[in-house]
Amino acid sequence: MTRQDAAPRAAAEAERPAVSTLSPFRYPVFRQIWLASMASNFGGLIQSVGAAWLMLSIATSEHMVALVQASVTLPIMLLSLVSGAMADGLDRRRVMLAAQAFMLLVSLTLALCTWFDLVTPWLLLLFTFLIGCGAAFNAPAWQASVGDMVPRHQLASAVALNSMGFNIARSAGPALGGVIVAAGGAAMAFGVNALSYVALLVVLARWRPPAQRPLLPRETLGLAIASGLRYAAMSPSIRFVLLRSVVFGVGGSSLMALMPLIAKVLVGGGPLTYGLLLGAFGVGAVGGAVSSAWLRRRLGSEAIVRVACLAFALAAGVAGAADMLALTMAVLVLGGAAWVLALSTFNVTVQLSAPRWVMARALSLYQMAAFGGMAGGSWLWGEVSAAHGIGTALLCAAGVLVCCAALGLWWPLAQSEDRNLAPLREWTAPATAVPVEASSGPVVVSIEYRIREDDIVEFLSAMADRRRIRRRDGALQWRLLRDVADPMLWIERYKTPTWLEYVRHNNRITLDDARIPQRLRELHQGPGDPLVRRMLEREPSVMPTRHPAEPRELREPLTDPTRSA
Repeated sequence: MTRQDAAPRAAAEAERPAVSTLSPFRYPVFRQIWLASMASNFGGLIQSVGAAWLMLSIATSEHMVALVQASVTLPIMLLSLVSGAMADGLDRRRVMLAAQAFMLLVSLTLALCTWFDLVTPWLLLLFTFLIGCGAAFNAPAWQASVGDMVPRHQLASAVALNSMGFNIARSAGPALGGVIVAAGGAAMAFGVNALSYVALLVVLARWRPPAQRPLLPRETLGLAIASGLRYAAMSPSIRFVLLRSVVFGVGGSSLMALMPLIAKVLVGGGPLTYGLLLGAFGVGAVGGAVSSAWLRRRLGSEAIVRVACLAFALAAGVAGAADMLALTMAVLVLGGAAWVLALSTFNVTVQLSAPRWVMARALSLYQMAAFGGMAGGSWLWGEVSAAHGIGTALLCAAGVLVCCAALGLWWPLAQSEDRNLAPLREWTAPATAVPVEASSGPVVVSIEYRIREDDIVEFLSAMADRRRIRRRDGALQWRLLRDVADPMLWIERYKTPTWLEYVRHNNRITLDDARIPQRLRELHQGPGDPLVRRMLEREPSVMPTRHPAEPRELREPLTDPTRSA
């Protein structure tokens, strides 16, 4: 960073209000939805206790007990891409409303089936799978909406508060769930869960977020999914999060998946003991969430994740060897803190690394990675536990978590707080002599630069970033060419499938990206800006079709069309 860059950044930091873990509560919408979500989390954890203990009662295999956790997390892995694309393309509030209503109906049906003794092990897995499907559609829309409720500098604290709300419920919900299961059976636990969705449904129904008029037509589901995958693949900061979260999910799922067995076999307790163990884990998670803002300021994201991985590894190893309730609860407090610190740090890193137009898809890919790791890990540790014992399974999981910490040496998490990913909005669709419409294409774009010999190395370095950004935002067949007759002439060329995709591509550039075209313009030695040519690709054997004028939304000017291409 140059001294000129550091001065305005320091001034901005001085003007920024102090951020604490609780500061997002100043925003009423966030506060109301947070409280309603915590009530729903209480119900979900009570339902989890009921499902796990019911499976322990009706199944004969340890493998089936571990599959209860897998059946909840597997839908998040399978449906994340679809749910993220829907959350980015549709009204997120309505997506959340539909998901919550669906989970209420499934939970109510499960309660009735359990009450009438109709539940079998596989039917129980089906119901928990369906509840997981509802959670898969709800989570990307909810998490992507947090950035609309609080300012960007409050985002890390808001994510930590979401984790804290879940883990406040985790600290008391499982113990309460154990009491409910012991007093009224699993059917009562499922019924309480169904009622817990009501408050959140009411709050979401009353919430009226500001309507945002889309500048361009909505992408189809297939194109939206492809755009999300492409953006993540071409964004190193997001790729590293996905890799680390998969590994952490595999190792971290061990304690949650095997906790009923830890309670029954290692500690020798019943449903109340199971609830106490989950409560200890939740208490630690609350502590981790409360301390996250302080730790983030002093350690940074990568250090938090490494310490969390090692702490969770220690907790898993000790829990697998201990047979005393007090010692097991103590290490589960440590494990809970590590769990929430790692996952909330992954979540914040993704949110700070993706612009608003692709936020839900980026978060859904993160969830797909993390919960896919959890689902696979839950199955894996169930198999290892059945074959070699609970202690061996937890020791192997500790080894996986140590590997996750070591991965930070090669693929550290990015520090993205200072990136400005707001849209640049300095591009407008140019006037054309050939009439075009949204479906016209393919479109071939070439930009001509004149570069001095002494500037070629810097030019090629800037073009490497340019290529990544172009491809990330939808450009196809990107090429950089040099004229053999004129050594100063360099041509950047790429293609988009249609004129609409060309317009969409240019509207995706962010303020953070803008430094690259600005630097290229500075290196250009021509009489004006680099020359941009936009061409429609045509087959010589096909007669050209006259297209009507482009749609009005593609004609509305934003600013100078020569500033981007």
